[in-house]
Formats: sequence, C-alpha cells, structure tokens
Amino acid sequence: MRDERLFPLFAPLDSLPGIGPKLKLAFERLIGGETVWDLLLHLPERWLDRRLRDRFEDTVFGEVATVSGEVQKHRPGHTSTAPHRIRLVDETGFLTLVYFRADPRWLHRQFPVGEVRIISGRVDDFNGERQIVHPDHVNHPERDGLPPPVEPIYPLTAGLTNKRVHTSALAALDLVPDGLPEWADSHLIDKMRWPDLKTALQQLHAPEVYDEEQVARARERLAYDEALAREHAFARAQAARRARKAPSLKTDFIAQDRLVRSLPYRPTGAQMHAVKEIAEDMTQPYPMRRMLQGDVGAGKTLVGVLAAVQAAEAGHQTAFMAPTEVLARQQFATLESLLQPLGYEVDALTGRDKGKKREALLERLSKGESQIIAGTQALIQEGVEFDRLGLVIVDEQHRFGVMDRAKLASKGLSPHILVMSATPIPRTLALAVHGDLDTSILDEKPIGRQPVKTSAVPDARIEDVVEAVGRATQRGEQAFWVCPRVDVDDEDGSSAIARHAALQDQLRVPVALVHGRMKPAEKDAALEAFRSGDARVLVATTVIEVGVDVPNATIMVIERADGFGLAQLHQLRGRVGRGSKQAFCLLLYRSPLGETAKARLDTLRHTEDGFEIAEADFRLRGPGDMLGLRQSGAPTFRVLQVADHNHLFEIARADQAMISARQGKEETNERANALEILKELFGPKLPKPTD
Repeated sequence: MRDERLFPLFAPLDSLPGIGPKLKLAFERLIGGETVWDLLLHLPERWLDRRLRDRFEDTVFGEVATVSGEVQKHRPGHTSTAPHRIRLVDETGFLTLVYFRADPRWLHRQFPVGEVRIISGRVDDFNGERQIVHPDHVNHPERDGLPPPVEPIYPLTAGLTNKRVHTSALAALDLVPDGLPEWADSHLIDKMRWPDLKTALQQLHAPEVYDEEQVARARERLAYDEALAREHAFARAQAARRARKAPSLKTDFIAQDRLVRSLPYRPTGAQMHAVKEIAEDMTQPYPMRRMLQGDVGAGKTLVGVLAAVQAAEAGHQTAFMAPTEVLARQQFATLESLLQPLGYEVDALTGRDKGKKREALLERLSKGESQIIAGTQALIQEGVEFDRLGLVIVDEQHRFGVMDRAKLASKGLSPHILVMSATPIPRTLALAVHGDLDTSILDEKPIGRQPVKTSAVPDARIEDVVEAVGRATQRGEQAFWVCPRVDVDDEDGSSAIARHAALQDQLRVPVALVHGRMKPAEKDAALEAFRSGDARVLVATTVIEVGVDVPNATIMVIERADGFGLAQLHQLRGRVGRGSKQAFCLLLYRSPLGETAKARLDTLRHTEDGFEIAEADFRLRGPGDMLGLRQSGAPTFRVLQVADHNHLFEIARADQAMISARQGKEETNERANALEILKELFGPKLPKPTD
C-alpha cells in the first residue's frame, strides 16, 4: 500500500493549477510521465544568475547579467526591418537594448527617457559596445522590484515555455510532504553535506541564491536516492529469486575434465575460474542469473559448453540462444565438434527448419533425446517443448529483449540462466545496468593468439590498401572489407555494393557480399562461401560484427572508420586474428579528422583490451546507447547521469549490503517504511523475476 502522504505526488498533472487538457498532453510529452512527481523529477538543465550587478562594466560578454540604468535616448530603425535601439547609461558607461519588429510606441511607453529600468538578458559585443537583444526581463524598480536572483532553465518541448514549466514545478513543490522518514544513512548525509529530499527539490526548482555547489549537492542527493532505490530493487529481486526452486545440478568434474583433455589447446585461467563460478551457481537450489563477460575471442563459448556438460550429466537439457541464424549455426558447429565425439546429443533449431525435419527435432527435444540445442528465437516459438530444461545460455544477450529471455526461461521450471556478452562494459555501467546479475569476466586471450596490428590510413591511400589485400589473397589468406552503408549511389564508392563491384574487378578473385537487405538464404550462402574459402574477400556492412569465425582471415579493412563507435570498431577488428598467422586491421578515414574521431582511432591503435576501450568509449561519448540498452529492457535513469554520478553506485551498493545484513535484526518499522517510500519515488521498473 502506498503511503498516503505520497498521494498528492502521484496525482495527475492536471490537478495542478493552470494545466488543462492541452497543456497536460504537452507536459506528458516533455517529462515522459503523467504525475506531479514526474514533473518534479524533470530537473532544470542550468540555472541563470540574475543577481543585480553594481555597474555595466561588471558584465561579461556572452553571459547573462541583470543591470540597472537610466534611459538616455531612443534610436528607431530607418526601415520596418531595422532594429530599434535604446541607450541606457550608468556611471561606468553605456548599454544598448535592441528590439526587432517591435512597436515604437510600446517601446517609448516601456522606456521613458530619464527613467530607470532594471534589465536582464545576455550581454553581447557589438563593435566594442555592450548590447542586449530582446531582454528577458524589463522591470520598473519601484513597481516590479528585481527579477528572481536565480532562474532555473528547463528542457522544453513544443507548446511549453520555461515560465510555464517553472510555475507548474513551483506548484508541485508545495505538494511535497514535510517530515518524510530518512532512508539514507545519517553519517553519509553529514559527510556529503546533502540536504533532505524536500530541501533538495527546492534548491533545484526554486533556489534562493545562485550557488553552484549547493545545486550540485542537491542533484547528487537525488541521484543517490535513485541509485539506492535501484540497488534495493536488485536486492529484493535477488531475494525473490533465491526463494524459488530450481534444479540443483551437481558438478561432474570427470565429464568436464574429459572435455578439457580432448581440446587441442589449454583453456586460460580466466576461463577455468569462470567455469568454477558457474558450476557453483548451478549446484544451488535456486536459479542462477550470471553474466559471462569477455572480450572478443576470449573463449566464452567453451565456458558455456562446460556448463552444458554439467547440466547434461545431471540429466537436464541446455538451450543456447543466439541472435542470428549465422551465429546459431556456427554455435551448433562448435557444440557438435566438441560434444558429439564424447557422446552428447546436439541439435540446432532455426527458422530454416521446416516440415518433417522440424517435427522430428521437436519430438526429440520434448522426449529429452536432444540434450543440447542451439537456436535462434525459433526456440521460444509456440510448440517448442523441452523435457527437462535446466540451463539457458543466451549469447550476445544485449541483442535480445527481456521478453525473449523470459519466454525461453518459461520453457523450463526456473532454469539456470547464463547470459554472454562480447561487448565489454565499463564497471560503472555494468553496476548500473546489470546490478541484478552476478558477473564472471574473461580477461585473458587464448594462448598463442597474436595481437592484431592496427593502422589508421587516410582514404587517399585506398589503392595501397587494395594492393595489400591482393597480396594477402595471393598468399592464400582471406580478408574482410567493411563498408558504412549498402547503397550504390554514393560519390566515393564506400557503399558495400559499389566496393564489392570494384574489388571484384581489381583483385580478380572471388569476392562475396553480405548486407542487411539480402534475404537470409543469400546471406547464409555468402557467409558460407567465405567461411569455406571459396570466396577470398568478404565485403560487408556491420552485419558481420558478431558471429563470423574464419581463422584464415588475416585482414580487416574498415572503410570510413571515423564514422564508427569505438566499441563497434573493436568488435569488427575481433573478426580477424583468430588463427596462428599475423593479422592486420586497416582503419580507412576521411581527412581531416575531428578531435573525437582521432581520439577513437588512436585508442584502437594503441590497445586491444576491450575493457580499456569500453572505458575510453564511455569517456568520449558517455553511456549513450552503446550497449543497445533500450533493446535489452534496461531502464533509463531519471536523475542519475552515469558519467557524472559513477561514484554513487559503489556507495549505494555498500549501503544496500548493510541494509540487507540488518534486515530482520535491527531494522525498525520507520526504516522499513522509509525504504518503501524510496521504492515508490525512485524505484526502477526491473525485469520480472522469470528473466
């Protein structure tokens, strides 16, 4: 039950004075919500200092200032489009007000010569003189007084002015109740010098003084509240998950060791450590929720295979779900080569399986004859039934929605879930987005892998690059050539279709083409031709970012690399260097390079560490949508800004750990009530426990 003190905050927006049906729709569009509380969390993006300056000479060009001066004279424009100028004077000099297309009679009434006016607006430089074009405020000193000393400036949308939003926010502030119980630790509040909730909102929406530190602390307080609410929700979800029953899958060390000994290489220490963490989770009587995060080529699939062996030996099935048909088939080929020789039954189910073949496959699955199955979203379709699904492994998990994972999980009785991602995530962002998952990290490359030599090359030297690719194909090697777009009607020939035609003509070897507009069967055929070696070069768009494993490919050319994000460039580079030969990545760029693009390419040239690259990407462009967060169902933040408030995630996590430890012991009714209020005000919409 919601605390009745919060009822006014969750009232609809039109309960505020002056908001009718039309304005209500505009506000909802602006704030992405429907309640008074949603409006209060629509914070100003900046605050203007409108304190009165003593003299004109104290103003700074390019900044907003409030000044007082005597009207000296008017200078009307000579034409209807020429500006009307009004000169003000004080003891330090002149300041000119400029109005375009204003009624001269109205201006003379507003600015009588010899009277004093208080003006506030942006001061600009015009031929060495101060001027304000269309002042924001014009006040009569005796009748109107001074403008507010601080003016919050809000993000806006069509149909709303800053004054309207601010007036409504002030009305909403009056509805915030006094005396709400405090959920934050008192020692933390004292240390950080944070205000309470109501004071923080007042200092943001209605500050009495212009104080940047005060505003920063108020915003940080609300950001912490959101971080703590998120951690609290994670803790509750984890507690709910641990209360559910799942198959306890005993670890079979002999079977796993048999698989390891059959490999032609030795697994890395990071892989075996991850295997141990996953194995321990799967022995628990509640469902595992773990993320396996590894750099490109770090060996996530082997870790997943060893987990599938554990499930199979315990009498349960494993489903591997991949985002594309190509990746699912490649996953199946890997599973089959590793597990079939050891006696495990492995199958694949994708959209291409039809008719009797599909029916036979579904029957094997429902009877438990198929122990491990790789597939696409075909696995979650109606009619796909498992006998004893015990483990779900989702590859490239950020490409799936929450509902996709939940549907696959529902095919079994609370199966263990392992999600795998080859997109390294900065630690801060991982805490923010995946705080409800335990994490295993693969931070080692397989033994014997050589670093990919990466060079940035201006596109004026493209003929040299073509010659280098030609020499590689003559040595029996293969090359990727990635283009930024599909279309043929481009000026520089950088589209996939145009480049494919040009390379076929220049290299005189079979060149395959893959892009997103092709039919699935055509894409599969082209990829298979490249994988088998029939095609020596593959021209593609970013559809080959994941899921194409060709050890013989030694060159990756990325055309117009300056237009790609760092994480995407790193993913593409990871398609080469998977064999024993030296591999190269050539980043073709168009001169001149901008500062950000140069920083991206330099980072890629100097490191292959995906986590370091992810941190650099995070610093360069913030969280953005670098992980496909919208698709994966991760909630957006209302106050928190991950780049600015990253320190708060660690603090909130530690605080929630203390709350959980005290739960049921020292926790008072007041603290429990405070946490319920926190959840109501700042709680995220997390995936349902089945996910």
